[in-house]
Amino acid sequence: MRLETFFEKFELFAEAPGAVAKMRELVLELAVRGNLVRQIPAEGDGEALLNQIRMKNPESDIDAEPVDLDLPIIPGSWALSRLGEVAEIIRGVTFPGSAKSKERSGRVVACLRTASVQAEIDWDDLIFISPVHVSRTDQWVAPNDIMISMANSYALVGKVAIVRQVPQKATFGAFLAAIRPVLIEPYFLLYVLRSPRMQAAFRASSSQTTNIANISLGRMRPIPFPLPPLAEQKRIVAKVDELMALCDRLEAQQQGRQTRHTALARASLSRFAEAPTPANLDFLFHDAYAIDPADLRKSILTLAVQGKLVPQDPNDVEPEEALLEIQQKRLRRAKAGELRTAKVPAGAFLEEPLPLIPYSWRTVSFDHVAVIHNNALKAGPFGSALKKEFYVATGYKIYGQEQVIAGDPFIGNYYIDDKKFAELESCAVSTGDILISLVGTIGKILVLPEGIEPGVINPRVIKLSLDQQLVYPLFVKVLIGSPYAVDFFEENSHGGTMNILNLSILRSLPLPLPPLAEQHRIVAKVDQLMALVDQLEAQLAASRTAAANLLESVVAELTSVV
Repeated sequence: MRLETFFEKFELFAEAPGAVAKMRELVLELAVRGNLVRQIPAEGDGEALLNQIRMKNPESDIDAEPVDLDLPIIPGSWALSRLGEVAEIIRGVTFPGSAKSKERSGRVVACLRTASVQAEIDWDDLIFISPVHVSRTDQWVAPNDIMISMANSYALVGKVAIVRQVPQKATFGAFLAAIRPVLIEPYFLLYVLRSPRMQAAFRASSSQTTNIANISLGRMRPIPFPLPPLAEQKRIVAKVDELMALCDRLEAQQQGRQTRHTALARASLSRFAEAPTPANLDFLFHDAYAIDPADLRKSILTLAVQGKLVPQDPNDVEPEEALLEIQQKRLRRAKAGELRTAKVPAGAFLEEPLPLIPYSWRTVSFDHVAVIHNNALKAGPFGSALKKEFYVATGYKIYGQEQVIAGDPFIGNYYIDDKKFAELESCAVSTGDILISLVGTIGKILVLPEGIEPGVINPRVIKLSLDQQLVYPLFVKVLIGSPYAVDFFEENSHGGTMNILNLSILRSLPLPLPPLAEQHRIVAKVDQLMALVDQLEAQLAASRTAAANLLESVVAELTSVV
């Protein structure tokens, strides 16, 4: 395939992640291999130019071994030189932190820093230092200097930008270097430095600390550099500029298309909210655009807890009598000393119903419909009662965040013996119990199915035991997984390095409670729609994978040309 055809067929690759970025990399790769423009014998050869450069820059002798780089085959008319031969490399100035200022005055000069090296040199966010820190004249910024980040994160070290003009007198800091071309086209040098191979060479030549990669001048100068004749360099630059402008247009088209698609997706989500049917769900995955499946799942769960996912049935029995009976049982247990009085709700319903729920629904707290078994984050039965030294190979299983976050109660292999289980029996689990994570990844939920091993919970989860004649556990799972509950937990959780879900916050979470029959219908509808989202997400992923594979194969075909 010709490169021109590749650009003409862009729509075939547009769905591939980072398609335009890969096209830019391809252009630069072909440029440094000599595959972007044809060679013209009348333009001479690179060896002759390299000899001129050596005469101009006789101090550029390099004794160090070159970086181990997987070099492409270059045209016979090109020469293979070293970076330190074709350019001077000048490290920036050093100065104490107290010497820099953000204030401009007549006694200071601008100083470029790593943040200044973007796609273009950023002349707006500068620091200023006294010119006494500039010890050599070559440390002043000059037009056509290429500034390189010499100390940065591993991903950003080696980032380069060219100085197109110098709007004010300026130097550059020690974390930068200026690469100054010697008898070669400055923009050809820029494009070589930006090529994937050269960027990989910079990272390979750097020394690593915990967070910073540093490039040394000694390891930078020997990096191999492909050198075509000067006239060919100029033609390569013109071709790269032409193709990069085309990439810019394609990128602008993608952004414009994305803006339009976002508006369409928003309108489609609104349409789905009004009529959440499988047919309307399928419409959200139109060929022209696709809504993020994560956003779609959030929308489904939001509609579920607002009573908009299934119609209300006037024949459903509202469970008010059951709620009142639960209240009376709680009060009797409190009087008997089985529950702390402070944990007993004052009434069967919360006084302020949630907005946006159907008239037939009620608003309750968890304390109205469930016994919350506190395993005490700070004290209680698990403080010193469940140490790893008590674990045994078989016995009663310990359930914690491992199972809740994974959504799988059958993983994990920590157990306690009969004696320890008898001590902690109040924290035992049963089929239908709901486990909720309390620390770090808060609010994750797991409904324990039939067939689980007998066991207890650990300190990082709590369990809810629900009256299943009143509340369907899987409906509570839908509720707690919804943006409504997640936002509530995040806003009200507390903690230092990780979030902690306070039990009083969970108890106070207003629970929108539909009739039991409607809860079952809601869960069935959520399962149906989520299954469709899974299928459509798989189709979308397959489409993107196919586009990415096609893009990779075409890039491989183009770069395999000698």
